[in-house]
Amino acid sequence: MTSRSDDAPASRSPQRRPRPTGNPAAEPDAAAWSERADKAESAIADRHLRMLWMLPGTELGVVGWPSTVAERAFFTWNYWWQAHLIDVSVDAANRVTTPARTRRVETIARSHRIRNISGWTNNYYDDMAWLAIALERAERTQGITEVRGGLTALHKELSAGFHEEYGALPWRKESDYFNTPANGPGGVALARFGEFDKAARIADFIDERLRDPETGLILDGIHLPSGEVESTIFSYCQGVVLGLETELAVHTGEAEHVQRVQRLLAAVEEHLTADGVVTGGGGGDGGLFNGILARYLALVALMLPGDGADQRGARRTAARIVTASARAAWEHRLAVEGEPLFGHDWTVPATLPTGTTGAASFTSGGSVTSSDTPERDLSVQLSGWLLMESAHLVTAAGL
Repeated sequence: MTSRSDDAPASRSPQRRPRPTGNPAAEPDAAAWSERADKAESAIADRHLRMLWMLPGTELGVVGWPSTVAERAFFTWNYWWQAHLIDVSVDAANRVTTPARTRRVETIARSHRIRNISGWTNNYYDDMAWLAIALERAERTQGITEVRGGLTALHKELSAGFHEEYGALPWRKESDYFNTPANGPGGVALARFGEFDKAARIADFIDERLRDPETGLILDGIHLPSGEVESTIFSYCQGVVLGLETELAVHTGEAEHVQRVQRLLAAVEEHLTADGVVTGGGGGDGGLFNGILARYLALVALMLPGDGADQRGARRTAARIVTASARAAWEHRLAVEGEPLFGHDWTVPATLPTGTTGAASFTSGGSVTSSDTPERDLSVQLSGWLLMESAHLVTAAGL
């Protein structure tokens, strides 16, 4: 499917729906969240999906809307954004499986390999971990065997990149920086590949070296062997650690991992939410951060083991943050040609992007800055879609 338009509509003004009444009886049920997830999926398909280099049987996400010529030509390559496009497309296919959705996952995965030029892998362990997670889910839940070669290559890279001395992955090859954005998803991927010992060592590394003793939140990373810590706190770092510890709690049965989830979840609720809604947010790479947190909060809600009051309470808390955030994001969206445009900050009204001036760009360090209007960025809209899928999951589970 290709975009209907590469420009923001000039003939229609964005519209907002009335605020919800707050009546608990009127809270959205699973069917309502499924409908909203459908609309989020449709918005990205219509605004962002485009054939790669005019090659039949290909499709990737254009990273901006309205888009520049370079963006429509996929001149620059946002490897990890496209990995999350695959992953959330798997979410939609798992929610309601259709031949079209399964084909879309296959098509985007195939196109990812083509656009990456060198095959499935690159030099960044965080990038490769995200793609490994997406492809593993595509194969396991949708039976897409075409990605098996990619999984083999990615597993080999992640396993070989594990640093035995430190018990962690560097951010990229030949780097001295061992950060949460590589080790969180890297640990999840290794756990799903069955390498629980390495995944557990990564979890221990993060807990011992990167947990802030004051807030309980997870810091960005540490340079080794110097020991210099970079203490920035990002929401997605909390999400990936919640996901890793939950995976280990399920597969090892060790109470320590459950306790770490409960402790970190309490820190997230205290420091990163207001009235139960995840706060903050940005564009560029940062546009994905809160959506990733929501994904792994939903994982906690659905999978954290234990029948005690503390475990039941943790699952309810995780679900409550997801649904409260989803209600806020939906309330503050714009409706553009009947389809949602989510805000970069779910607590404030979304802003309509009106052109390509101030488009997102790469920094010298390889990260992507925000567009002047963050809502323009595919990353922001992927987070909104991911949040709708997560709200459906927890609501369908009765949480």
